[in-house]
Amino acid sequence: MLESKPHSLFNTAIIVAALGYFVDIYDLLLFTIVKKESVLAIGSTNLLIDSTKIINYQMVGLLVGGIVWGVLADKKGRLSVLYGSIILYSIANFSTGFVESVDQYAWCRFVAGLGLAGELGAGITLVSELLPKDKRGIGTSLVAGIGLSGCVAAYFTYKATGDWRLCYKIGGVLGILLLFLRIKVAESGMFATIKTQNISKGDFFSFFTNAKRFKKYLFTILIGLPTWYVIGILVNQSDRFANTFFKSETLESGKAIMFAYIAISIGDILIGLVSQYFKSRKKALLLFYGITIVGLLLFFSPMNKSNTSMYLICAFLGFGTGFWAIFVTMGAEQFGTNLRATAATTVPN
Repeated sequence: MLESKPHSLFNTAIIVAALGYFVDIYDLLLFTIVKKESVLAIGSTNLLIDSTKIINYQMVGLLVGGIVWGVLADKKGRLSVLYGSIILYSIANFSTGFVESVDQYAWCRFVAGLGLAGELGAGITLVSELLPKDKRGIGTSLVAGIGLSGCVAAYFTYKATGDWRLCYKIGGVLGILLLFLRIKVAESGMFATIKTQNISKGDFFSFFTNAKRFKKYLFTILIGLPTWYVIGILVNQSDRFANTFFKSETLESGKAIMFAYIAISIGDILIGLVSQYFKSRKKALLLFYGITIVGLLLFFSPMNKSNTSMYLICAFLGFGTGFWAIFVTMGAEQFGTNLRATAATTVPN
């Protein structure tokens, strides 16, 4: 396998990791964009309950998959996880295009969640181990910045086709195409070094058996918590907030998510540059936390009184939470090579 220019920001691993995350986010956020139309199309009589069930199945899949793929990445290698996860979520997403009931939809999203859970953590781990420390922040920011635009692609694909089933099938095909690109990526040299060493690798429970390690693991998880609150609750349910705040019946949560992810992509790229400027990931993170807090105040303020203001504030919040790559990178850096992928994969999921 080839590994071109290992210290270049545009080497094969980074480009493929970015494209992988692009497909990952496309598939992950597609349900939130086609939620209403797809759930009603398969005969749902209660949109809120059935859509909640489906997204919960996907989230449980992500949680379980995060643990399984993380452990496997440290035991068997980063590339084996990338291959396995891509195959799994590609099949699941293509199959989602043929579902005919809520239960079928939910189980397909569960399997897709299992597969999607392995992409980011293993990709970021691989990139962080192939780049020197002084380029790592920018490299992983590029991966996240390009990758997060997958949500924008999902939104416009649905708007262009108007066919939610076709959108899922496209996601499945993109995954298979990505698999062929992955073949050109080399395994991490750090993992290759410890592969034959007689040390414990991928022991998930070791995060809980040592007080210092557990504290580090817990704090790393908490760093990313605002992202899920903002995107998973406020932006994802922006149509319901809009109805409560100013009686809007026309706000599209899918459009709010699209605007937020455009801003997240920009934020994720900029935070890499900011951290390089400050020579500190913590200072960059605090700056973006401050932006997020301002966005939260605006979201619940009287200024949020129309569809336009809601879309703008969701974009502002998205920019503020554009610290995803730094967050995952910090998680990966807290632990040795024998636990790095397990941490980087389980923490975000």
